[in-house]
Amino acid sequence: MNRRSFLKTIGSAALIPILPRRLFAASTSFSRRRPSDATWPSPSAWKQLNDAVGGNLIPVEFPLSALKTDPDGAAAKLLMDNIRNPYYVGDQPGLTETLGWVDAWATKPSAYAVAARNAQDIAAAVNFARENDLRLVVKGGGHSYQGTSNAPDSLLIWTRHMNQIEMHDAFVPNGCEHAMQPQPAVTVGAGTIGMQAYDVVTTKGGKYVQGGGCTTVCLGGLVQSGGFGSYSKHYGTAAGSLLEAEVVTADGQIRIANACTNPDLFWALKGGGGGTFGVVSKMTLRLHDLPEFFGAAGFTVKAASDDAYRRLIRKFVSFYHDHLFNDHWGEQAHVKPDNTLEISMTSQGLDADQAKKTWQPFLDWVANSTNECSITGRVNIGCIPARHWWDVQWWKEHWPEIAFPNPNGSALIGLLDYGLVHLIPQPLFNFDNRPGAGPNNAWWKGDGGQVAWFIWGFESLWLPASLLENDAQDRLADALFASSRYSGLELHFNKGLAGAPPDAIDLATDTATNPAVLTGFALAIVGNAQGPAYPGIPGHEPKVADGREAAARIQKCVDQLRALVPNGGAYVSESNYFEKGFQQAYWGSNFARLAEVKRKYDPDGLFFVHNGVGSDQWSTDGFTKL
Repeated sequence: MNRRSFLKTIGSAALIPILPRRLFAASTSFSRRRPSDATWPSPSAWKQLNDAVGGNLIPVEFPLSALKTDPDGAAAKLLMDNIRNPYYVGDQPGLTETLGWVDAWATKPSAYAVAARNAQDIAAAVNFARENDLRLVVKGGGHSYQGTSNAPDSLLIWTRHMNQIEMHDAFVPNGCEHAMQPQPAVTVGAGTIGMQAYDVVTTKGGKYVQGGGCTTVCLGGLVQSGGFGSYSKHYGTAAGSLLEAEVVTADGQIRIANACTNPDLFWALKGGGGGTFGVVSKMTLRLHDLPEFFGAAGFTVKAASDDAYRRLIRKFVSFYHDHLFNDHWGEQAHVKPDNTLEISMTSQGLDADQAKKTWQPFLDWVANSTNECSITGRVNIGCIPARHWWDVQWWKEHWPEIAFPNPNGSALIGLLDYGLVHLIPQPLFNFDNRPGAGPNNAWWKGDGGQVAWFIWGFESLWLPASLLENDAQDRLADALFASSRYSGLELHFNKGLAGAPPDAIDLATDTATNPAVLTGFALAIVGNAQGPAYPGIPGHEPKVADGREAAARIQKCVDQLRALVPNGGAYVSESNYFEKGFQQAYWGSNFARLAEVKRKYDPDGLFFVHNGVGSDQWSTDGFTKL
């Protein structure tokens, strides 16, 4: 049904009585209503909700259905032309960036969505869902690997267009006037994505806000899951940056949460999981000073044999401890089954000469390894002014000069000073080329593989800094090698705060994130997927057998590390859909406190997400109370 037909239908039924509030609230076998139920809200009820939200109630269409009903039609072509564009995906209330997970879930649209503009719209949707016993879903960026931002037969609160941004020179949280000093901050709507925030805060404002490494991640979900960016080893987590939130709780009340007002709810919103304690409408985050430079180091080392690969991994572990285990360096090292070590790291606060000097001992070791190890391709190490890191127009103007330097071009003088000619062999960004697309709609090429993927398996595990001690390095290196025999794995150094400044650790300590993050030097991530893929679409069916085999290899890969770290914990946003003991894995010793907050603000479980606090009291689809 299109929007015009929908509005006509609900308008003609204005006199049909609204359904009463829940009649069987005390029932132990309570189930939420579906469209097929006789007790599903009447057209008149939907009309009243539509009126309450200013005409912004919409039926949710499912763009993927065009590939089944008319695969050669214009709608199907439009979809396939854009399915790898996260901005297009984000603009569709009926799509999510992850399309599903083998043997777990596949994305399906809500019945209706409230395209929220403010907290009042959210409150109206929350009240309607509570009073009519509906499954409620919240979606901003739609990045959830575990499908928490979609559910069939549900009412969706869609915050995509709540992306207002306001900078503050001296912000004090409400009620904290006598407890906190004014500080630079930014207030963002719940649907604001990273690139929007970076454009205002960094490119135009010359400050830093802790958003995600992926530019299309919604800050609302990022903060509530803990949240890491490329430079979290220096600035800490996104949750640790939260100063204040406006949030609608299950009773429909619009509340302010900060360290002085509703401090228990405030704490839970800092890493306790999105869509669990309420619906955030806006949040205020602390700002940080920019360094002069942001930079990157990228290259690949190939080992000639298994024994040489073991030695390479051991050398890198030792080198990391001695030279990189600090707040200057973040992002990733990939340990691959083909005996290659791929470095894809970022730096802050170092110029090009300093960054190259840091890596020179390791590169010299590789060069002197008597053919056991060798660099494949080129070594890219350099930096640019930090203010331009997310400056899309700057990249568009300078990339041709960086990638294809003209020795006679005077425009390269400044770029050579930063080491840029040796940094960027190809564009780092993909751009949204749809007609009318925003000029800053861009995403890192390295994040493109996640768009429209169907996950086969995924695991994460924090690795404690104690494994970097001299007497433990061999055990860590041996475990990494053993893991790589089953699957490639990634070490995300920016997602462990060991080595971060004390203030960053202090702020993260006062969040709900698993305390393992405080002592972890890295988050190990192992995953595999295919895409684009979705069940029932010819030529794009998920490869179930391959997926199950990959999931088994991923499990064996991580088991080698878990032998060293049996209780390492996992990051809620990047973890296994089938995570065993998710309460302990995601939140550790913080879970009991989170459960208390859940009981206080959402005693009936209106807010449900898979593997969320309180989800164990519901069926896996969130419809039936256990």
